[in-house]
Amino acid sequence: MVSALDIAKYLLTLVNEEEGDLMSNLKLQKLLYYAQGYHLAIYNEPLFYEEIRAWTYGPVVPEVYHAYKHHGRSAIPAPEGVDFSMLSQAARKLIIEVYEEYGKYEASVLMHFTHEEPPWQSTDRDAVITHEKLTNYFKTQLVHA
Repeated sequence: MVSALDIAKYLLTLVNEEEGDLMSNLKLQKLLYYAQGYHLAIYNEPLFYEEIRAWTYGPVVPEVYHAYKHHGRSAIPAPEGVDFSMLSQAARKLIIEVYEEYGKYEASVLMHFTHEEPPWQSTDRDAVITHEKLTNYFKTQLVHA
């Protein structure tokens, strides 16, 4: 299993700044939440090992938040020269799909989405959003072909 920071760095490489895409810390946090939730629902195991907590502005992985908080609300630049060979093809595909589905939204919209979803709603502020809550909710969001 890889770290949430590895997943965050991979998400940052998907940003196309030339097309006006920007990745703030708030937006990055929501994308990590969606990636973890869908990974749990599909594979019945976490994508990364760090906890997701229910903060006031939605789900947050504290380790990643603190790594990028110095950017404030500004865009986080893509990392350079990072080796992503530790990510499986399935993980990369899922992360890309999450980015394509949710990356088009502003951070504030994603925050609103997460505030409407049971994993965040049913968790006390600052408490851990459990894998069980994520799995149960995201299984209801899967589209079966």
